[in-house]
Amino acid sequence: MIVARSAAGTRLALDDHRWERSPQRKESVDDPASMGQTLLLVEDNEDNRIIYCTVLRHLGYEVVEAQDGVEAVELARTVQPDLILMDISIPRMDGWEATRILRGDPRTRAIPIIALTAHALADDRERASKVGFSSYLAKPIEPRVVVAEIRRWIGDSSAKKPLGD
Repeated sequence: MIVARSAAGTRLALDDHRWERSPQRKESVDDPASMGQTLLLVEDNEDNRIIYCTVLRHLGYEVVEAQDGVEAVELARTVQPDLILMDISIPRMDGWEATRILRGDPRTRAIPIIALTAHALADDRERASKVGFSSYLAKPIEPRVVVAEIRRWIGDSSAKKPLGD
């Protein structure tokens, strides 16, 4: 069991059995697909950050955290992560604008950006594609779905696929 606690004292527990994958591919910290890869998690909700960071670090990813869009753009430019997980409804600058800026910058243009959002309408998915998100996941999202999407984009560099596939 993976256990984390928020600053507010909320205990978050994730059963290891939920992370078991099919017998063909076992998920582990030693999985070379996650070793040495850096993710930028942009999320203003502390409990969501704790859950995703705990799971992703358990799997061997280095996770850098941002709580707003301004910080996300700054960190993306300096850290140059392998992938960005971007909430859309974040303070100071929303995820739509942060993604537009990152797509317009030659230093960050090629970094895959996955939208993690409660904006779940069909129009939102289309807008995400137009703005430049690589992929779109509507909340609530199980962490294993997030991990699968990360692996789809950076787990195997030959497996990159455009939004809509």
